[in-house]
Amino acid sequence: MSLRIRLLAVLSLFCVIARPSTAADPPLPPEDVRFFETRVRPLLIEKCFKCHGPAKQKGELRLDSAEAIKKGGGSGNPLFVAGKPDDSLLLRAVRHADGVEKMPPDGQLKDAEIADLAAWVKRGAPFPVAAKVVGSDPAKHWAFQPVLRPEIPKTKDQPSTPLDAFVLAKLEAAGLKPAPPADKRTLIRRATFDLTGLPPTPEEVEAFLKDTSTEAFTKVVDRLLASPAYGERWGRHWLDVARYADSNGLDENTAHGNAWRYRDYVIKGFNADKPYDRFLLEQVAGDLLWKVEGGRMKDEKKVGPTRGSDSSFILHPSSFDPVVATGFLALGPKVLAEPDEKKMELDIVDEQLDTFGRTVMGLTLGCARCHDHKFDPVSAADYYGLAGVFISTKTMEHFKKVARWHENPLATADDLKRKAEHDAAVAKLKGRIKELTGKNDDPAKAELKTLQAELATREKTAPELPSAMGATEGKTSDVPLLRRGNHLTPGAVVARRFPVVLAGEKQPSLPKDQSGRLELAKWLIDPKHPLTARVMVNRVWRWHFGKGLVRSVDNFGLIGEKPTHPELLDYLASEFVRDGWSLKKLHKRLMLSATYQLSSAHDLKAATADPDNRLLWRANGRRLEAEAVRDSLLAVGGLLDRTAGGPALTHVKNRDYIFDHTSKDKTTYASDRRSVYLPVIRNNLYDVFQLFDAPDPAVPNGDRATTTVPTQALFFLNSELAARAADALAGRVLAGNLDDSGRVRVLFALAYGRPPTAKEVERVTAGVATFEQEFATETNAAKRQRKAWAAVCQAVLAANEFVHLN
Repeated sequence: MSLRIRLLAVLSLFCVIARPSTAADPPLPPEDVRFFETRVRPLLIEKCFKCHGPAKQKGELRLDSAEAIKKGGGSGNPLFVAGKPDDSLLLRAVRHADGVEKMPPDGQLKDAEIADLAAWVKRGAPFPVAAKVVGSDPAKHWAFQPVLRPEIPKTKDQPSTPLDAFVLAKLEAAGLKPAPPADKRTLIRRATFDLTGLPPTPEEVEAFLKDTSTEAFTKVVDRLLASPAYGERWGRHWLDVARYADSNGLDENTAHGNAWRYRDYVIKGFNADKPYDRFLLEQVAGDLLWKVEGGRMKDEKKVGPTRGSDSSFILHPSSFDPVVATGFLALGPKVLAEPDEKKMELDIVDEQLDTFGRTVMGLTLGCARCHDHKFDPVSAADYYGLAGVFISTKTMEHFKKVARWHENPLATADDLKRKAEHDAAVAKLKGRIKELTGKNDDPAKAELKTLQAELATREKTAPELPSAMGATEGKTSDVPLLRRGNHLTPGAVVARRFPVVLAGEKQPSLPKDQSGRLELAKWLIDPKHPLTARVMVNRVWRWHFGKGLVRSVDNFGLIGEKPTHPELLDYLASEFVRDGWSLKKLHKRLMLSATYQLSSAHDLKAATADPDNRLLWRANGRRLEAEAVRDSLLAVGGLLDRTAGGPALTHVKNRDYIFDHTSKDKTTYASDRRSVYLPVIRNNLYDVFQLFDAPDPAVPNGDRATTTVPTQALFFLNSELAARAADALAGRVLAGNLDDSGRVRVLFALAYGRPPTAKEVERVTAGVATFEQEFATETNAAKRQRKAWAAVCQAVLAANEFVHLN
């Protein structure tokens, strides 16, 4: 019997491999909505509606709604096969293929337009329905109203915290009771993964079990929030919505060799509990903020001019944060070989604006590029008012093929001194070489040869001045409203401003000599802003509870979901601001609530009344994210390298191509460091990350999907990483002078944070004995024992319990 079959047999004794998903079909993904609104709907309106729109339906075909498209034309033939553009009548018609009526009849679409339609069909031809709010003004949508701190509701049962009062009030109104509290082992495992992305150690579990004080869990939360692992875990959450990547992706997949500085800035910011308002201020306008504050932070000093910069100061290394933070605006994917330079510029601005809108405000602003937003009260004029702010911001050095992104210099006085000394030495060598050139005597030739070799070495080892992807001020400019988003069809110029529905009709003019980013950032963090605090509080809730109070975490607009507990959301948002925008205080407010500490126990009445747990009557079971799965394997095996920070790419230089001339990506993931420090390569994401649903790093995503597929189970049985972790775990299990029962207890404490049952001890020891026989050809008894235990450890790691939280 093969080892794989043996593993499956042992695994089946005490665990299952896959947990079926019970989630309902989700709404259209935001990226599908945006793709349709920016690329497909404008094309249909311009090229198709004249004959197949509301006023006229040639061939009984309408193309202005999902229902009409599904119905097709008078022939009865379906327009497309979802997901298969090449088999679709629509694509054959626009490609002017033989045997079908050619569309449009007066001339073929451009290749790019046909490609957009093909991409749309490949996505399943999503066709969002325009929101209709009967009898209501869209501007009165709940998310656009001021955040008001509500009264704490009265309840029959005594709530543990104000947060619990809001939850309990809804449960009592529905005639339901919350589940009992989670046991201490479940709670510390949940909390440790939530805050650090790592499993608790057996020692940490035992210390919590022995602490019988009322502050026991508070101490656990405080300890976890103080751990460097906290910033690595929660920094990764933010990097999801900041669409962080170490390569550009798209047509020219070049290396973001300095993107790691932004990643480390984020991690450091979370660990330091940088106030969220300051965090946003720096990412939108850090370069301007630095100038406003006199070119220095608390620990900066004036050290002289920075080369290549218009600043008269050089930042102290510990105070690069404001400049590095603007990497948020620069990290997006770009079509660097786009021949139309103005289109490239506008596409980059559109990506920045859309990311900014979704990440910070939960609004799909990009949907208003080609026309007024079909769902939200955001006009095309609002879009171009904001676009002017980003057009006036420099994130690109030039747009000539191949375009080059901008990087802000980060040189210190010591960096400049080393560079000056190097340049002086090179100049001296070149001068001496010039003197010797042309002399034919042997001593001169010998010296010349030596000096030329030294020059070549010095030039290869020239010190590079540090820099970071980011933004600075560009040429201030208002932009015209572009009809259908096309820069070749400009309309009236729109003054730079913010969306009217949020900022009002009467807004102060933005500076004529600056982009307006600083004013934009300050507007965002004004406590009166209706979205900023709500969106971030909701993100934190989602990352703790598995679902947001607003489940469409990246869309607070009219087609987003309404909050399940609107008063609770506003209570948390108002307290967040009152607490100085402190994320660590927000964590504690959530985690010290009885709602967070509920068990996932099933209740028939509650499950029948509220099968989706919208009323929060129990804890949601969750699978670990991709990074936590990998990091946990390394952690339980004692293999995890806790080295923090630094470059992710070592095999290519900044701006070099990720794929070599053979189209191979030689990026390596062999490091045992935490997953947040591994390279994130667009168009070729690490296969382990892909397998466990890591998001597309080209778009912001605050709500990762969770799929269940057979290849996830096969990963634990076949991958080198799982086998290596299992072998290392076996080494830890065998390290003590224990019998087999004691070893099983160590194994379960490390892998699951709990003791095994008597039945599990019996089954695991039986499995070890079986594997000992399987490896009978191994004459070394110690090696045979190690192999047997490694096989059993691999089965334990493949269990649901290892990758799921209750």
